[in-house]
Amino acid sequence: MEKHYLSPLFTPQSVIVFAGHVDAPEQLSAQARMLVAALQAQRFEGHLRFLDIHSTGTLADLAQARADLAVIALPPQDLIAALEIAGRIGCKAAVMLSSGISAELATSLSNIAKREGVQLLGPNSLGLQRPQLQLNASLAGPLARRGPLALVSQSGALTSSMLDWAATNAVGFSTVVSLGPHTAVDIAQVLDFLANDAHTQSIVVYLEGISDARHFMSALRMAANAKPVVVLKAGRKPAGNAAAHTHSATIVGSNDVFDAALRRAGAVRVRSFVELFSAAKCLASRYRPVGKRLALVTNGGGPGVLAADWISELQLELGRLSAHSAEALHPLVPPLASLTDLIDLSEDADASHFKAALEAAGKDRGIDGVLAIYSPKAGHDASAVAHALTEVKATLGKPLLSCWMGDSTVHAARSILQAAEIPSFRTPEAAVGAFGNIASFYQNQLLLQQTPPPLSTLAKPDIAGARLVIESVLAERRKVLTEMESKTLLAAFHIPVTRTILARSANEAMMIATQLGFPAVLKIDSPDISHKSDVGGVALNLMNATSVRDTYNDMMHTVQRLCPDARIHGVTVQRMVRTRHGREICIGLVTDAPFGPVIAFGAGGTMIELIDDRAMELPPLNQFLARRLIERSRVAHTLGEWRGSPAVDIDLLEQILLRISEMVCELPQLREMDINPIIVDAQGALAVDARIVIDTAPAGSGGVHNYNHLSILPYPAQYEQLWPLRGGGEYTVRPVQPDDAHMLQHLVQGLSKESRYFRFVSSMHELPPALLARFTLIDYDREMALVAVHTTRSAGEDGQMLESERIIGVSRYVTNPDKSSCEFSLVVADDFAGKGLGTRLMLSIMDVARDKGLSEIEGLVLTHNPGMLKLMRSLGFTVKTFDEDPDFKLVSHPL
Repeated sequence: MEKHYLSPLFTPQSVIVFAGHVDAPEQLSAQARMLVAALQAQRFEGHLRFLDIHSTGTLADLAQARADLAVIALPPQDLIAALEIAGRIGCKAAVMLSSGISAELATSLSNIAKREGVQLLGPNSLGLQRPQLQLNASLAGPLARRGPLALVSQSGALTSSMLDWAATNAVGFSTVVSLGPHTAVDIAQVLDFLANDAHTQSIVVYLEGISDARHFMSALRMAANAKPVVVLKAGRKPAGNAAAHTHSATIVGSNDVFDAALRRAGAVRVRSFVELFSAAKCLASRYRPVGKRLALVTNGGGPGVLAADWISELQLELGRLSAHSAEALHPLVPPLASLTDLIDLSEDADASHFKAALEAAGKDRGIDGVLAIYSPKAGHDASAVAHALTEVKATLGKPLLSCWMGDSTVHAARSILQAAEIPSFRTPEAAVGAFGNIASFYQNQLLLQQTPPPLSTLAKPDIAGARLVIESVLAERRKVLTEMESKTLLAAFHIPVTRTILARSANEAMMIATQLGFPAVLKIDSPDISHKSDVGGVALNLMNATSVRDTYNDMMHTVQRLCPDARIHGVTVQRMVRTRHGREICIGLVTDAPFGPVIAFGAGGTMIELIDDRAMELPPLNQFLARRLIERSRVAHTLGEWRGSPAVDIDLLEQILLRISEMVCELPQLREMDINPIIVDAQGALAVDARIVIDTAPAGSGGVHNYNHLSILPYPAQYEQLWPLRGGGEYTVRPVQPDDAHMLQHLVQGLSKESRYFRFVSSMHELPPALLARFTLIDYDREMALVAVHTTRSAGEDGQMLESERIIGVSRYVTNPDKSSCEFSLVVADDFAGKGLGTRLMLSIMDVARDKGLSEIEGLVLTHNPGMLKLMRSLGFTVKTFDEDPDFKLVSHPL
């Protein structure tokens, strides 16, 4: 299998330490003394050597020094020299333990590392720990206990605090990484490594900020697809932006956007570092996907009620036994037990009662998880009840959590639960919160699997016309579109809008209103007025021509008095929308730094800021994501049958959200948008008012199929192509999708032993789940995979034609760390060899790499794979000896 480019950093076979003259500790800096003590306190499994760059013997030592990893703990003036020496002796990675390094010096160090081919963790870093290697290249304290968790932190102080807390709570780690400001190896690269690290079962992240949203989201999605990722984010900003032009930008803070990004990446967010580890511990148990229904089994009503309150607070659901389950359980529990809501076994409950109740809850399909709450009672054995949980756990098949309340009398019971790896908590609220994290994780995993294209399957929008409107506004050096221009843009994407006409005089307004019909609505038309109703710029329910004329004159006078500097184009006239059962909705767009455009959905109307209802989602959207976005809003409760009103047309609302997603993808100039309100009922929906803010497109975005302004790339449907198959038939080449996992596994299982070895340099029969997930959910940015899909048709028993699809080949590239070249792989089903598939898949993947601006494609081919070498030569690849391993040939082709 391919070796990760950060392997020298995290799995070094040899380490060289630049810390000064270690035989004279009094001459070392405090940091160097701490590092040397930490390294010498362990028995590192590889080769460890210390080097003093100021020693007279250093030049002679350099001739023999070779290492994978350099650890540098020197004063700022010596950092550049040490890093250059590390590169000269062949180190592929370096950890730089320092603090207070300026951005200028950090940039210089990063450039040197790039020139020397060194992956640099630092400067301003506390370093890293790899307990399974007995490697403590950090200043974060003693080496952590070995375990399945990886900790990645952007705070040195919090890293030390977390390790101290973990040591007293029996939490172990596979990896600990401290990332400070200006570090060259960033959090996205660390996540990328941990996603493929066999020693890591789950990842906990303390995050303060990110710089490259696309890179971060790509790595986070890949990691969360392979194993649970729990994030603690600090530095929450208050919602609001004084410079915002629209309601949506005013009420949406970066904290909301970050929540939306984490959901879409399949990760879970927590609010405290104690919760960080408890969530990771629960998720690492790898329960099957669960819903939100948590059953409470308790021997005390009070603690059960507290837990039930917290279930409601976290928008979970109380899991209740079905009537059949309750009837079957009733003879097995104390007479005073209540089984209607809580499973309250009463104070008389013993271990056998708990066991029976847990087994009943485990079998009930209306329950997704179980929380056992035990309150100490005189004459009852807390440890016996704990043993009952351990017996049930093996057959339960759903999350089992425990809360043993009290302290001195339940220590032994907690130890039993801990040994059985049953998550145990001291309070009902903490236990319910942990289940909430499990439910959120699996809900977010559904969002992670979505890979929408930029355009939906709805009627094609007039993208060219919309771009002309934007270009004309920017040509006038304006950024705020008028209501007429905004509605024109919406209409270009088939979003239903009210017919609106601009009047420049009272007489014009009167005639337009008469033609459109009464009652009429007048609105001031000005690029300088965001909230028209605040300055008397909106008039509703005008019933005749006279009232329209008089209102026009009054409105112009009032607005000019209140906003003397505003540019006023006139007044827009439209017929008033009257619907008895209509609900007012707002759909908005904000542009976040660094995540880019984000779509918001919530209640609309004039009190939007007061109601403060908004749900967030990163584009692109598909129908599944649009429906989930609607469901997360508070206004969603009013969209069904509500207070005598029939349900609204939810399908149409979803279509409008898909249209907004199309606008965001295809128009990178969009910055902010309010469609407020959209009036929706059972018959349809209509955008009554709209306001859009634009700016020049971000660098690198714009043009056909260019979506660099998005933090999640759309599914690249433009690379779908139909090709004839040599010998008859045809096949489709398209980018891989998460749903392809089963077909891809079938392809690998069907390969001959030789073909599997040629592709994976391994005798494995099938892809491990983590690798299968990695191969099918990709970011379409740093990585691309094209699959060849062959469709066969056959008649079913009823005579209808049935279709079955099969993946018959895959080509793939992964961008190298230099970001200018990529490494490819290729595999073709044995029964389709010799039919031109390999050539087509290689040419197609090279076209994609070329479109991405990569300059070279390269790969390693086994020397005894003559068929692949022949194909490479026929495509014009250069074939060279691979110096690092004579069993391989290095093949490359300029793009």
